[in-house]
Amino acid sequence: MSAAQIKTNADQKMQKSIEAFKANLAKIRTGRANPGILEHIMVDYYGNPTPISQVANLGLADARTINVTPWEKNMVAVVEKAIRDSDLGLNPATQGVVIRVPMPPLTEERRKELTKVVKSEGEETKIAIRNLRRDANEHLKRLIKDKEISEDEERRAQDEIQKLTDRFVADVDKLVVEKDKEIMTV
Repeated sequence: MSAAQIKTNADQKMQKSIEAFKANLAKIRTGRANPGILEHIMVDYYGNPTPISQVANLGLADARTINVTPWEKNMVAVVEKAIRDSDLGLNPATQGVVIRVPMPPLTEERRKELTKVVKSEGEETKIAIRNLRRDANEHLKRLIKDKEISEDEERRAQDEIQKLTDRFVADVDKLVVEKDKEIMTV
């Protein structure tokens, strides 16, 4: 493996960390309704735990209400129970075959708790990115030991990997600030 391949590999893995972080942020609810919050809910579909998005259509009725439309009529009660039993504290109401999930407004205290959760997720992502930097630097040291690259090449590659790390850490910080602002907006 060359220094360029190590750098490319680190770049791809750091990008995946950012994408996973963005997916986690989408699950943290703000004052507005977002169908993404329900996606981790598992529904008992004929004895098999199945993601809610595979048994129902998720959509927005308005800024504060999510509509859940199960594809099978006999799944309405099961989907409603799964939403009610989830750790989200939501109270769905069924109207025929459509389940309406109103999003209660967040209290100031709950908003502050959510910003702490966002910051904690951000720190975990930064740690993951720094671990990827460490792994890449260890690969470079192995290449020097095996005399596949010169020390100058290794130093240059380490500098490039550090720049990558700094860029991705800055991206995480920016995403945290944006999400905090979104949560604290009433």
